Amino acid sequence: MAEPEYAKAVAEEHVKAVPTAAEPTKAAAPSQEQQALPKLTPMEFRIYNRMAEHMDMFHENFRRSWNLMYGACNSGKRPSGMSIRQFLAVGSEFAHHLEVHHSIEEQHIFPVLAKKMPAFKIELELLTQHKQIHAGLEKFEAYIEDCKSGEKELRLQEMKTVMETFGTVLWQHLDDEVNQLKAENMRKYWTLEEMRRMPM
Repeated sequence: MAEPEYAKAVAEEHVKAVPTAAEPTKAAAPSQEQQALPKLTPMEFRIYNRMAEHMDMFHENFRRSWNLMYGACNSGKRPSGMSIRQFLAVGSEFAHHLEVHHSIEEQHIFPVLAKKMPAFKIELELLTQHKQIHAGLEKFEAYIEDCKSGEKELRLQEMKTVMETFGTVLWQHLDDEVNQLKAENMRKYWTLEEMRRMPM
């Protein structure tokens, strides 16, 4: 398969496997400092910022799921009208989608970016964050599965304790990754033509 076609196939598979928010958030918007640099044309900015916006839509879905669960843990009650089964399903889907998302990144996206961008190289910050997140995510998944099977009773304070083992690094990662992919950073490393071929 030719490189552009392969990149398109990877992007389409990612969208099918992991839900996204409808729009990117302000995390993908340029900062005041970035806006002060020589301006890109609107078309150039869209091309260079495409990966940041696309990634942020995936990340916003994770933020929303996290906030729903963590909010329930803080308040001591599930969202109104949501059964225990539905609440646990949110946890299972969150963990599954995050694992799929990171797997696609590590196999298809990070290796391309790492050719020029140090932050995406093995054992550097973003991949280290993945490992830290997944150490906590495994405990989270085990807790959810134990509750679903009846081995444990769902206790929101216990769930909160588990979530806090990886919450800080998860939220940092969601922001750091998008920041690396913003237009003003990407233009330092890639040509417009290279950006058009990126696997996302």
